[in-house]
Formats: sequence, C-alpha cells, structure tokens
Amino acid sequence: MPPRQKKPADQAELFSASTAKEIQDILWKAADKLRGSIDAAQYKEFVLGLIFLKYVSDAFEERRTELAKELAEDGISEEQIGDFLEDRDEYTGAHVFWVPETARWSWIAANAKAQGVGKLLDEAMDAIMRENASLTGVLPKIFNQDRVDQKRLGELVDLISDARFGGNGDKPAQDLLGEVYEYFLGNFARAEGKRGGEFYTPSSVVRLIVEILEPYEGRVYDPACGSGGMFVQAAKFIEAHRGRGHKTDISVYGQELNERTWRLAKMNLAIHGIDGNLAARWGDTFADDKHPDLKADFVMANPPFNIKDWARDETDPRWKYGVPPKNNANYAWLQHMISKLGERGTAGIVLANGSMSSQASGEGEIRQALIEADLVACMVALPSQLFRTTQIPACLWFLSKDKSPQGARRLDDRRGEILFIDARAMGEMVDRTERVFSGSDLRKIADTYHAWRGTASAREEGLTYEDVPGFCYSADLEKAREHGYVLTPGRYVGAVEAEEEDAQALAERISKLTEELYELFDKSAELEKTVRKQLGEIGV
Repeated sequence: MPPRQKKPADQAELFSASTAKEIQDILWKAADKLRGSIDAAQYKEFVLGLIFLKYVSDAFEERRTELAKELAEDGISEEQIGDFLEDRDEYTGAHVFWVPETARWSWIAANAKAQGVGKLLDEAMDAIMRENASLTGVLPKIFNQDRVDQKRLGELVDLISDARFGGNGDKPAQDLLGEVYEYFLGNFARAEGKRGGEFYTPSSVVRLIVEILEPYEGRVYDPACGSGGMFVQAAKFIEAHRGRGHKTDISVYGQELNERTWRLAKMNLAIHGIDGNLAARWGDTFADDKHPDLKADFVMANPPFNIKDWARDETDPRWKYGVPPKNNANYAWLQHMISKLGERGTAGIVLANGSMSSQASGEGEIRQALIEADLVACMVALPSQLFRTTQIPACLWFLSKDKSPQGARRLDDRRGEILFIDARAMGEMVDRTERVFSGSDLRKIADTYHAWRGTASAREEGLTYEDVPGFCYSADLEKAREHGYVLTPGRYVGAVEAEEEDAQALAERISKLTEELYELFDKSAELEKTVRKQLGEIGV
C-alpha cells in the first residue's frame, strides 16, 4: 500500500476544527498568504468572490437534492427526474441562482489541477453572471492573472472545499457561509484601518440601530450602504423575532458610491438571501440619487463623517431646513434621509459628535429648524473605540416624521419631546483598541427607547419609561431651546445616579464614623479621669 500523502498544515488544522469560528480563522490565514500576489484594492473582491461562488454552488446543490427527493416521492421516473433537475425555473422559482455545470464548486475542485484553477474560476464567474441578470457586472474575474500565486490559490480552493460548513450545530451550510462572509468583511475593515470604514460598520452598532427601529415590514433604505450590513442585520432581526420565512416582509433599497464596495454589497445580500435593489450601478447619492421617488418606512445609515468635498447644489429641494455648508456634508446626509422618509417613517443615523453641537456655517440654524419641526426623536451618545476604523467620536440620531400615537399602533404621544441617552460608559473592550456593545447593553438602550415610545414590544414586556440620572432624560422642546438647540445627551441627563448613591453612602459613613469618634472621646475622657484619680492617690 502506498504511503498516505501528508495534508498541508492548513488542511490538517481544518479537519480538526470543530467550530465555525475556528474554520473562519483558518480560512483567513490561508487567504492571507495570497495578499502579496494580488493588488491590494482587489484583495477583498478576490477572497469574498471565492466565498460567494461556494455559497451559490452549495445553495444550488442543496436545491438540487431537495428537488430530486420531492420528485422521487411523487413517483417521477429517474429519467424524468434528470430533466427536471436541469430546469432552471425549478431553481430561480425557489430564489436560488442558476449555476451552470462548469461553474459548480465540485466541478471546479475536480478539474482545477488539470485545467488551471484561475482559468476555471474566471470562467465560472463569467458563466454565473451570464445566466443570472441580477449579478451582471458584480462578480470578480481576476483569478487567472500571472501575478496571482496559482499554487496557493489552489490550496485555498481545496480548503474551502474541505471546510465543514455543514454539521456545525443546527445552522444550515448557507448560514455558516454567510457568517464567514461577514467575518471576512470585519477583518478586512480592521486590516485597512480608516479606509475600512468606507464599507463596514461595527456589527454591534448596526444591531443597536436595528433593535431600536424594529423594521418588521416595509421599505428599508440606506443611502450609503457600504457592504450592506444594515440590510443583513435587519433581515436577521426579522428572522429572530418572526421566523425565517418573513425576510421578504421588507423591501431593501440602497446606494453606494464606490464600485468595488457596491459589488461586495450585492454579493452580501445574495449570500444572505436578500432580494435588494441597490440600483443597476454605483453612484453619488447627492449628485445622482438612484431612488428619486422612494418614500421609506425605515432609513438606517452610517454615512462617511464630515465629508468636505461633496456634490453641493444650493437649489436642491432636499435642503428644506437650510443649505448645508460645502465643507461638511453631515447636515446634507440628515436632510437627504428626511426627504426619503414616508409619512410615518423613522431613521437611525450614525454621525460624528460634532453634528450635535456645531454652530459653524449655518449648521446650528439647520439643527434648530429640525428640532422646531419636531423631527428629532432620540439622541444617543456612543462610547469611544466602537469604531476601530476612526477615532472620531460618534453618536446616533433617531428621526421620526410622526411622534403621535398613530392610531391603532397606540404609541405614547411624544410630540414636542426628545429622548436623550448617554451610553458613553457602556460596552466592553474585546482587545486593546476595540469596544463592542454586549447583548445586555443593546437591550438596555433599546428597551429604554421602546418604553419611552410605548411600542408594542414594550407593552408586551411591561416596560415603562422613567428618567434615569446620568443615563436617560426626556426633554421638551423648551428645554432644548434653553440649551441653545445643542443635542449632546450629557447636557440633559444630569449626574449619574451611582454618584448620588455614593455620596449618600459617604454621608452615612461619615455620620457613623463621627458617632464612633464621639464614643472614643467619651471613653478617652473617662480614662483621663481615672488616670488623674490614681495619680492623685499616690501624691503625684
């Protein structure tokens, strides 16, 4: 018997991996070996393109297996089953991409050594785009290049083939591939530093926005959608609360300026089974709005902070509350998103802290107009180090077109009020440079907002709102006027309750120590009398 071939270290490590996290780490290390032979700007597309190809292939094979089983149970002959298995409508009707035979992962893995892995991958990407109109121009064809290390590329393909995406708990293989995609996006953002912020928002921040807005159904819009994280988190929220079959209760609309990031977003939505409208191509939201007539139920966004060079037109009808300054687009983003809200729409937006208090170039007047129009529902001050990609302190703006009870929804009437939440002391450090919100942090902030607004989820859980010194405060518009229309939560929430409790405890401690001191004084006086008496007896 010939000796068994030794597997490469990465593969041996992969076979011993038992969790999705371990698989992700191994694949990341293997992919990182290719970094030097690929243009840095293309590296994300290169690796994520491979994961996407594995996803569509797995989804296709899974549907093929299901279909064969269904047909056999219906008594269809083997010959007829073969015909049905090649019927594209049986796949596209189940929201599965049609994958030609030579683009299927199993075929590529089997023929890679003989025909060249880079060549087969490029041909597979081309074939899938040709057969699926929604992916036209999306997938990368950058694998068959002289500068790409074909040996290491082949090893990476083998690793992805061998990864046990199935059999990891109760999660389907497609879900695990989706997690791998998100994991890689996060790692790319960390590796690229500031530039990584262009396509990635920390997941705990996205979750907070989604948990507060509760986008169960309707139109969801992100005008600076990056890699699509807001949409993915919204779909996960619906799955968690209403089940997997309700993902289609939302319609997704987005726009992205960067061509490569737009492609990543299209792949990200597809890999998570989200049918989104990200327009036929990328474009500048200010200069070329791809959804001009959209009125959304929810807007969720993390637009780039403090843009100094943007497509500003002073006559733009979106500037209903004042023309934004040309050296900062923060208030252009806010007004663009307000223009996209439907009659009862709500928005959650990440912006730089300066947006809450700036008086420069007319921003104070615009903020005053937004407050007086009763559009601001809630302001959340975020802790530092949530964003590894930028050191600029950030906050969350929550806007609402209608703060009334809204009839059958029976919300609390919050017209003329703004909720302020100071979350700067929350979150936990996962390493020296990055902080994340824990699940309990997210619940505390979201529950506070829901209790204040009187949502159905708050009523179900019996939540009621009350101001908590140092954490939250519901202010009327008069209070905002007194503060010069500055929206920094720290100005409103007051002293931390814990500090007040500490002061009270300190007062009690001082009182107790004083009593003990007086007792000691009394004992000292008695002792002094005794000593004097005894000294007198001996004639001293």
